[in-house]
Amino acid sequence: MIASIEGEIIGFGENSIVVRTGGMGFQVAVPTSLRAGCRIGETISLFTHLVVREDLLALYGFATEAERDFFILLLGVNGVGPRIALSILSILSVDAIRRAVLSEQADLFSRVPGVGKKNAQKILLHLQGKIKGEGIELASGISSADEAVLEALTSLGYSVVEAQMALQSIPKDTPDDVEERLRQALRYFNPRG
Repeated sequence: MIASIEGEIIGFGENSIVVRTGGMGFQVAVPTSLRAGCRIGETISLFTHLVVREDLLALYGFATEAERDFFILLLGVNGVGPRIALSILSILSVDAIRRAVLSEQADLFSRVPGVGKKNAQKILLHLQGKIKGEGIELASGISSADEAVLEALTSLGYSVVEAQMALQSIPKDTPDDVEERLRQALRYFNPRG
């Protein structure tokens, strides 16, 4: 098992980076947010998981151990392979996944490309009881207005994580009106507007 890798970034693939270490170049699939921040020539250190199958030998890398651990947990869900697990971690942060599981919001997973409602429910059921909520502010009891705002923001092209952060930025004294809450949430993205 290859538990970690450290080396120089020497190239990019569609959803991966190539890391040179020990005279060899390893292609490592990484979340899109991590790949976007990488530059050729930089040194990178990743926590990794090696997936070995009859037709596949692939290395997946993550910035934190928590991300790698969630990747492994997601692989345990029937119907979720490495590509979908990586997509989930590309769109949702570890904290967002914890919040979704602890507040039983399966629909958050179904917003990830390739994850339907059925798989979203499977993911939620699989992760329940395996995730602890220390330090996580639960979004349980999310109002229907906030749910509508979340839906509106994601339909405007914002990621689920960005939409949740915008929701959390809404002042507590804002009325429970969808239009007003959406206006306040949009200010998160354009503070002067």
